[in-house]
Amino acid sequence: MSLFNGLLAWTTITFGSYGLLGLFILAFAESSFFPVPPDVLLIAFALAEPQNAFIIAGVATIGSVLGGIFGYWLGHKFGEPLLLRFAKKKQVEHIQKIYAELGPWAVFAAGFSPIPYKVFTIFSGIMGLDIKKFIIASVASRGLRFFGVATVIFLYGEEIRAFLEQYFELITIVVAIPVILFVLWKFYRHRMENHGKFL
Repeated sequence: MSLFNGLLAWTTITFGSYGLLGLFILAFAESSFFPVPPDVLLIAFALAEPQNAFIIAGVATIGSVLGGIFGYWLGHKFGEPLLLRFAKKKQVEHIQKIYAELGPWAVFAAGFSPIPYKVFTIFSGIMGLDIKKFIIASVASRGLRFFGVATVIFLYGEEIRAFLEQYFELITIVVAIPVILFVLWKFYRHRMENHGKFL
């Protein structure tokens, strides 16, 4: 058994034993520092009680967004001062200007796809992304991801388990591709407008 599979099994047993509270804690932790996504418990709980699938998805969404806000706070509180010790203020301000426009889209793509959401919650805090835009992007992406899973399970139940386990991450990547391409295109335009220089 690989290290991650062992962690996955431990997470399922440990957090799963606390029911919805465990799901909330896992969703919160995964958004700022923990590596295992809450989908593992969301799917298990929703399959056990399909009639409550949307309540379960709501718990995961709320926990994840609040965890994202905590990650944002960590980045803002500790990351920005640390960054200014290694980069010039003008350089940081230039990156912040770019991220102010691209940040919400990057957060959305990360919140929905397998891209580490926690990285962007912390980075958004470091870059001082508008907190309202951050929360909106987080609610939209995390909600779409978790309620999407809940809807599929509510409609198809146990018969969809194998499909979700095999193709879920691939589906999220495919759906997020347009957003990722949009972010890359906007990033490229910024680079051209600044003669290929970011710093």
